[in-house]
This record gives sequence, C-alpha cells and structure tokens, in this order.
Amino acid sequence: MIRNDITIRPERPEDFSVIDELVRRSFAEHTGYSDGAGEIALIHEIRAGRYYRPDLSFVALLGDKIVGHFLFSDFPLSPKQNGGYDPSAKTDLIMLAPVAVHADYYRQGIGETMLRLGIEQVKKQDCKGITVEGDFHFYNRLGFETSADYGIHATCGFPMEEPRCMMCMETQPGSLADISGYIVYDMYENA
Repeated sequence: MIRNDITIRPERPEDFSVIDELVRRSFAEHTGYSDGAGEIALIHEIRAGRYYRPDLSFVALLGDKIVGHFLFSDFPLSPKQNGGYDPSAKTDLIMLAPVAVHADYYRQGIGETMLRLGIEQVKKQDCKGITVEGDFHFYNRLGFETSADYGIHATCGFPMEEPRCMMCMETQPGSLADISGYIVYDMYENA
C-alpha cells in the first residue's frame, strides 16, 4: 500500500533525539530480536564516519510528525571474504540500514511508502546499486533480489542462516554487472 500523505526529507541534527526514541521503540516493541540499542549505535557510528550521506538519511513525515527513519550510506565491498577493502577505492554501492517505523504507526504502509520515495532519491545518485539486510518477504516487494545472484556475498550475521536476507537492487538495468565482492562490516572500524 502506497500512501500519498507521507513525505520524506533529510534528517536534521534537531531530529536526532526523536529518531533515537523512534528507533528504540520500533525495534523493542515490534521485532522480538532487538531492544533498539544496537540500531541506535549503528546510526551514530554511520553519522560519525566518512560513509555518512546526510542527503540520503531520511525521516518520514505524516504532516509534521516524524513517523519513520531510514538511512542510506556509502558501502565499499571487500574483495575478500575475511575482510579488508581499499579505502581509496570508489564506493559503488549504497547500504540501506537501519529502517524504523514509529511503533504507533506499524502496518499502515509507512515503511513501504518511505522506502520507495528514498529509493527514487538514491537512483538519482552516482552509484550502481543498493544493498540491504532484512526480511526478504518485505524487501522483495520493493524490488530487491538476493545479492548472491549478483556476485555480492554476505559474510556474517543473519544472511548466513538465510541467504535470501542479504539483498541488492540495481540503480539502472545492468548497473551491477561488473560489481562483485563481500559484505564485510570491518570498513566501519576505520571510518
């Protein structure tokens, strides 16, 4: 369900405390696997690093109320399964993570609407694809496909248990044809 009453805009520093509370409640009340602390820490880590894209870090609005948050950040692939990457290499991929909808607005079409609007913005950028780790039942509806089918492989975490949970999307037809590598999160350690 796509909603016409949801808009997105880049996050602002004055939104950060609202975003933290939104993310905490969203994960704590609706996931069953997280209290939100790890996701909040990830947001802070991304914002503090060189891969942060303030132009692609969004809040979703219903009127003037923030009802969702999601961010896209640059994400370099590792050429090796055990990690390592060239920090000077061009980043051709954007990572979508984390995604949260306000706990009081779950299952109302906000997540799908805000992500479709955000994906439109990413497709205007100079990147070849978007990666995401999550529920493939949801993200497949948005056009994401199993990343291993494109030569982009998961190395740790949830996708190792269910490979379809690591997904990607081309920003243009064929844009991922010459991209391959491994999703390794060690690049955040030196960002």
